[in-house]
Amino acid sequence: MELVPNNTLICASPEDGRRLALSLAMQTSFAIQPDDHVQKIIRDAYMNNPDGLIAAGHVVAIEFATIAAANNYWR
Repeated sequence: MELVPNNTLICASPEDGRRLALSLAMQTSFAIQPDDHVQKIIRDAYMNNPDGLIAAGHVVAIEFATIAAANNYWR
């Protein structure tokens, strides 16, 4: 399983960085819990739980902050 696509966080734009952040967050989730059945159970549990959705959004935000820093904030 490739956890960092092409082994780089460098992206052409903030939009690409956001897309990468979401991908990294999802791949991390799959790496931690590779069982598809368990993932569905977990997804069903947090899908209607605002705290779970906020926590998932926080993970993506942290990934994006890391990617933005690696890209010198696209300056």
